Amino acid sequence: MNSERSKSILFVHNGPTRFTRIDRDLLQQRWRVTEWHQRTWRINLPALTRAVNQCMMVFCWFASWHSFTPVLLARLLHKPAIVVIGGYDTANVPEAGYGSQRGGLRRLVARTVIHSATHLIAFSESAKKEAVANAGADPDKTRVIYQGIPLTAIGSCDKRKPLVLTVGNVWRENLLRKGLLPFVRAAEYLPELTFVLVGKWHDDSIQQLRRVAGPNVELKGYLSDNQLNELYVRASVYVQASLHEGFGMSVAEAMLGGCIPVVTRKGSLPELVGETGVYIDSNDPVSVAKAIRYALNQGSTMRREAQGRIVSHFSLERRRQALITFIDHLLQQSG
Repeated sequence: MNSERSKSILFVHNGPTRFTRIDRDLLQQRWRVTEWHQRTWRINLPALTRAVNQCMMVFCWFASWHSFTPVLLARLLHKPAIVVIGGYDTANVPEAGYGSQRGGLRRLVARTVIHSATHLIAFSESAKKEAVANAGADPDKTRVIYQGIPLTAIGSCDKRKPLVLTVGNVWRENLLRKGLLPFVRAAEYLPELTFVLVGKWHDDSIQQLRRVAGPNVELKGYLSDNQLNELYVRASVYVQASLHEGFGMSVAEAMLGGCIPVVTRKGSLPELVGETGVYIDSNDPVSVAKAIRYALNQGSTMRREAQGRIVSHFSLERRRQALITFIDHLLQQSG
């Protein structure tokens, strides 16, 4: 273990999201991790070059401007470069104004990173297929390792509040991409229920949601992880009326908390939910409301099935073991 700890992984990201924090902490259990948080386009090239030169491997979250230079430097210095893909970087959802693969400079940058990386990790089978189809990723160098969920907020599956929940940062593209607008509009058809939308407000699109929100809708804004977990273990139903999902972290956390998931069949959601939730025929408000009403009639059995699916298929330990096995294999090949 001491020899492993002496080796360093350069961990590159552009923001400390739950995804990045989880992987950073998992990797730190075995290796020494040097974190490179690239906040802007302005790069300290000498410092980055030293960091890449001193590490045994570069590990990046998402193919974008922040991973562009680290991956190219790793290639130049003959170091393995892993990039986790499957979000904005590989998406092409023009109806929601979402995805680097719609074209322009973002598309060029993302594709360059994806093609230059020595290995790719997709966090779902659908994310891998999308990366191959939209960004020309090499399927032979792309490994699927599902995201891991901390098994903390496990709620009782019995009595539940008449509360319907969704989580998503509020900005223009997420109104449709994350299904925030259909969610809020669906509340009109279920006035006896409380609809709660949690997510940081990033632009004036919150005004559009306020204009259509009825008296049974609560727009909470940002909540801490503990506050969000309290909602997961109280709510009856969690809704993800998305047009695109690379994985569905909030869906998984809500399922673990005991919510019945109501989701579209977009992206990774069928892989995540399986047969333990309710699927929306389309993301128009009437269909969303109909699916919510159906879910409310399912009771505790479906809650337990959804909860058990996360525990058995998407635990943090499963991701930890998969990452360690994968990286150990790559280091043996390169070393």
